[in-house]
Amino acid sequence: MTDHASCSIALSAPKIAIIGGGLTGLLTATLLERASNQSSSSSNTPQITIFEKSRSVGRLATRYRSDSKTDKNWQWSFGAQFFTAKTAVFQQFIAPWLDTGLLQPWCAEVIELTPASDNGQPPNIQSKEQWDAVHARYISTPKMTSWGRELAAALKHTTIIFKTRVAPLTQYLQSQNQQRSQIQIFNQNSKQTELFDETGASLGWFDWVICTAPNGQAVELMANSKFSQQDKITKPQMQACYTLMLGWDDVQKLPETLNGQLTPQWDVAYLNSAILDRIFIEHQKPAHGELLPSITIHARNDWSEAHVDDDMESVEEQLLQAAKQALNWNEDSAPSQTDCHRWRYAATIVNKDAEELGILIDATKQWIVSGDWCAKGNIESCYRIAQQTVKAIMQTQ
Repeated sequence: MTDHASCSIALSAPKIAIIGGGLTGLLTATLLERASNQSSSSSNTPQITIFEKSRSVGRLATRYRSDSKTDKNWQWSFGAQFFTAKTAVFQQFIAPWLDTGLLQPWCAEVIELTPASDNGQPPNIQSKEQWDAVHARYISTPKMTSWGRELAAALKHTTIIFKTRVAPLTQYLQSQNQQRSQIQIFNQNSKQTELFDETGASLGWFDWVICTAPNGQAVELMANSKFSQQDKITKPQMQACYTLMLGWDDVQKLPETLNGQLTPQWDVAYLNSAILDRIFIEHQKPAHGELLPSITIHARNDWSEAHVDDDMESVEEQLLQAAKQALNWNEDSAPSQTDCHRWRYAATIVNKDAEELGILIDATKQWIVSGDWCAKGNIESCYRIAQQTVKAIMQTQ
């Protein structure tokens, strides 16, 4: 194992660890690189490492299946369906990808849908609104994962290490030999931190450690680290979300609520349901016309949270029953493809009157806990939180 002295670097070129390769992590790395590019000193270029526990980056998750008969895909954006850009600075940031078409506005027709009743009353559909370019909702094409991958590919001074789970910041004490047992994870003299993976192997020493995980995971990572703002991590409340993914073999097999013959054509439905929240029609999105009929349904966050530890088969069965009532399919128009996903930390409960938490900084250790949950829990929050993080780091250089 490399000793600390040989890993020491000048603070003018900080080594920065980012835990989590979601959008907050990627945007933090992007803005750090841009900030260093604007510096007159090339020695200030940070060496950034992103540790991501999964195989890919970005929060804008996409799942797909291929049809062997047609070579076409069903595709579902089973995470965030879209995002908004309400501030001028974020609008300016995303402009290059709008110019290339990777990001596109989604001018969806939105309805309010009341599912069929138990006594046979059919679903009721009422027009709600049309999203427009003035108050745009944006999607990434051809997949919602495309933007995150593009952000990752553009990074010049950042290494992304996949399938690596960073251990809680004191866990290594339980697994290292006695010679290492007295060495502190944080070195007071140099303000450097040594990170370890879950096997106890060293991931290196870093001048800054930025944790961008959901707050439930951040609590576990920092639990015994003496992080100075530990109590604030649990302040924002997060709820789960179940996502149901449905597919049909062709548009002729869609139920009448979806095929536009008996009801107006629509793209997004807000549901009056105790279980379901919204329905999104994937194959009608911009640049999605080649898809087989694909529908993504998000369950209500309160219902999901109440059933977050339930058996997945039971949850999927309940979601399918609720979806059948909403879309009113019969044996001939039932979906041929079904799938279900659980997001344990999906939505931040936002109190409109409460002040946003903002990033949490331990200045002594040079640790930052961040994430969209530190603001409003949306994708623009990822950008704003990344801005706050970069400002805090640059002010110390």
